[in-house]
Parts: sequence; structure tokens; C-alpha cells
Amino acid sequence: MGSLYLVRHGESTWNNRNWFTGWVDVSLTPRGIEEALACGRSLADVDFDVAYTSTLVRAMETLLLVLAFQKKTPVVMSHRGKEKRWGRIYSEEAKQAVLPIYTDSRLNERYYGRLQGLNKEETKKRYGEEQFTLWRRSYDVPPPGGESLEMTAKRTIPFFKRVIVPAVQAGKKVIVSAHGNSLRSIVMLLDHLSPEEVVHLEIPHATPLVYHWDNGWKKE
Repeated sequence: MGSLYLVRHGESTWNNRNWFTGWVDVSLTPRGIEEALACGRSLADVDFDVAYTSTLVRAMETLLLVLAFQKKTPVVMSHRGKEKRWGRIYSEEAKQAVLPIYTDSRLNERYYGRLQGLNKEETKKRYGEEQFTLWRRSYDVPPPGGESLEMTAKRTIPFFKRVIVPAVQAGKKVIVSAHGNSLRSIVMLLDHLSPEEVVHLEIPHATPLVYHWDNGWKKE
């Protein structure tokens, strides 16, 4: 039986400031670091086979902190050029001790367009709560110049189905470190949520959502 662990990154510096972040590549706060470490301790007994993360620092930081408690050594796998050649491992013993990490921008957060860097409370006051809620929580209304959740899902879900699902179905224990909206799109698929239902879905920081595969998805 394969297992899937979905983890949203810990608190970032712009979460703390209540600013729209999107693809702005900010890091974790001290609180976010502690959240990730606590998550790692709670998953220390899970022997992961492979890990996936977005290319944004806050998700990568979170994943590395979570995996610090694993017996295997987390290694970011490069796909191109000199990095791939020079990062090659020649010892079979070392290869067996590696927990591979793969990065992919299709797991990145929703692109918030011209809202990025704006304070959320000030944005709500300026445009009104109804418009603010449509931009932030709706399924198919994008913020100015940005992505809706529907648009985010169109890049996240094909990657999830093509790469991550087969690994879980093959019996592997897989962990994914990503973001509130990229994970909302995945949970929407797994939990069969409608566009109306996903509006109310919140993904907490550094708290694993666990699914098992046994001829179908079962939520833990």
C-alpha cells in the first residue's frame, strides 16, 4: 500500500506580514522553521521513498527540515548539465542511503499577479470584501494579472497524475512540500470537492495531510 503525505510550507516572512506572496521567493520565519521541525518529528517513523517540492524556497526549506529526521540522506536530484554529471553517486551503498528530492515549478504557489506584495487587509479595504474574497478564495476568478485556482490546477494536476500518483500506486511512501493553493487543487481532486466546496478549504501550515492508496484513495 502506497502513501501520500501533503505538507504546506511553514510560516513564511510574508505570511507573517499578511502580504500576498505568490511566486515571490521568500523564506521561512523562525516560527515557520519550528513548525517544519515539529512536522518532521511527527513523521520521523515514516520511511519515505521519494520527495517532491516546488521550486520556491519556503517549500524547499520546509521539506529539508521535515526530512532531517529521516534515516536516509535527503538529496536534491539535478536533471541537467554539469550539475547532473557532477552530482552523480558512484557508491551503491550511498545510493541505497539516499532519499531523492525532485523539484518542479508546477507545484509552485498560485501566481497572484499584481496583488503580490500588497497587504491583504489594505487590499480588502480598497476593493471591498466581496472582490477581495473572489480574488483570494474563488475557484475561477483570477486576481489582476494572476492565476485563479482553476488555472493553477491546470498545471499542478497533470504533473500530479503523471509523476506522483504512479509512485504512490507502486507502493512508495511519497511526501510533497508545496503551497496552500497548489495543494488545494490536489486535495480538491482527491476529496472530490466541487468548485463551491473548495472555496472553504484551508490547508494549515506544516501539518501533513495523509492519503493511502489501496485500489483507491483513503484519507487518514
